[in-house]
Amino acid sequence: MYILVRTLIAAACLIPLCPGTVEARNITGEDWGTTANGEKVSLFTLKSAQGLEARITNYGGRIVSLYVPNKQGGKTDVQLGYDDFASYEKEGGFYGALVGRYVGRISHGGSFTLNGKTYQLEKKDPNAPFVIHGGTAGFNRKLWKAQMHDGPEPSVTLTLVSPDGDGGFPGELTTTVTYTVTGDNALRLEYRATSDRPTVANFTNHAMFALQGEGKGDISDQTMQIFADRYTPADAGNLVTGEIALVDGTPADFRKPLRVGDVQNSDFPQIAMRKGIELEMVINGKPGTLRPAARMADPRTGIVMDVSTTHPCVVVWGHLIGDRTVIGKGGKVYRNFNAMSFETQGYLDAVNHPNFPSTVVTPQKPMHEVTVFKFSTK
Repeated sequence: MYILVRTLIAAACLIPLCPGTVEARNITGEDWGTTANGEKVSLFTLKSAQGLEARITNYGGRIVSLYVPNKQGGKTDVQLGYDDFASYEKEGGFYGALVGRYVGRISHGGSFTLNGKTYQLEKKDPNAPFVIHGGTAGFNRKLWKAQMHDGPEPSVTLTLVSPDGDGGFPGELTTTVTYTVTGDNALRLEYRATSDRPTVANFTNHAMFALQGEGKGDISDQTMQIFADRYTPADAGNLVTGEIALVDGTPADFRKPLRVGDVQNSDFPQIAMRKGIELEMVINGKPGTLRPAARMADPRTGIVMDVSTTHPCVVVWGHLIGDRTVIGKGGKVYRNFNAMSFETQGYLDAVNHPNFPSTVVTPQKPMHEVTVFKFSTK
């Protein structure tokens, strides 16, 4: 009876969590701080029998840590981030965060037309040429409700209701993201969204992968492969032009594994303008089907990460933070090129480019996408 009651409590306990730490076999939840508004924040730890361990917070749906088995027989935390909730709330940013309602830059001053009506998104600077990563409605600073699911493949489901008019977006949008640690050492993200009226939505996770270990130097010696024949060029303001170009004959061709250090300082305009790798790649194969998107490997830890997704695109971004430094976990210093982000998503600024596949969500057309980060060693 004690075991039954304990199991029912763990399964039924929604965020805010029951006080203290909720224990389960392969997943635990614990208090992790309080927001400036007095909301309780939680941290969840999910473990695989094969050694993968993920720590997820319901504040911004962030991946806080990701411990991956390495070839030395130990584990490596491959996620840039901070030690505690207070640092995430203070610094903001997007380390490990869910990004929405709309990832990337929305052009035309942060406006778009839907069903004949133009919507202007909220922005702090009225003269800004775009709104980025959801603007004032950004999911990375919201507290999501959470529910734990125990078992051989533990998961946590995060839910967020964004009201009609949030940040200027139309429609009430209900989003769920489920993080699952699988038996074959993968972290699986399943995105779902429904709306009570036509709206637009484009989600991703902004995890920063440092396969050499967070705070342990840059990624120059790592190899990267992207399964994409095409990419979407951007202008000097980093807004996509609407063109879909071939990678053939350019430094954006990662169809065969390339050493990152041989490309990140290229004079190719699409890389030189950004002072590093920031490219939206159009993944080969049929969108809506789970298919290979990218592979990254580190020679020191031996960690190999395979990315697969149902999304049409992936933005690869080489942690370009300019001349500043970031003080991360354990006081470690993060600099340029210390990680790579693989932001699987719909086409950037698709709301303003009719030739791009639609990112419209309606009551009759909900959104459902899956991305998997699978780890192995060699």
